[in-house]
Amino acid sequence: MEILQNEKIAVTVDKLPELVGRKFGPSSWFQVTQDDVNAYADVSRDRNPIHLDAAAAARSPFGRTVAHGYLTLSLVVPLMGEVFEVTDMGTGMNYGLDRLRFPAPVPVDGKIRLRGEILETMPLEGGHQIKVAVSFEVEGSTKPACVAEMLLRYYK
Repeated sequence: MEILQNEKIAVTVDKLPELVGRKFGPSSWFQVTQDDVNAYADVSRDRNPIHLDAAAAARSPFGRTVAHGYLTLSLVVPLMGEVFEVTDMGTGMNYGLDRLRFPAPVPVDGKIRLRGEILETMPLEGGHQIKVAVSFEVEGSTKPACVAEMLLRYYK
């Protein structure tokens, strides 16, 4: 197992059980733009005005357009990839979520970054499943934008 700067973890599939309790991150800051939000709305067909209409969003509790919660969650792939790597996997997959919450909005043009912690591991034939707590910080906010317990599977 190798620990790199910014608390990046690089590990082999066989060493995953040794990581329980280990934290990683933060990732770099990622700015969520209106173009990102618009593209996500097109793909997801979630066209709630708080995401797309500046005038309507200004009248909302948020006072401006905000990113979709699931857009924020989808950014787990590139942001986690910066700070956590399984170096010898043949296949890796998202197995699901045990918990997901969106405590605070991500304002359009706001910046987020990810931190994580390995909560548990479970052996599988040919690999391991891990439960990872991830949290998306919003620059300038005391509350995270998204917290989740993800189940990830890694096979050799």
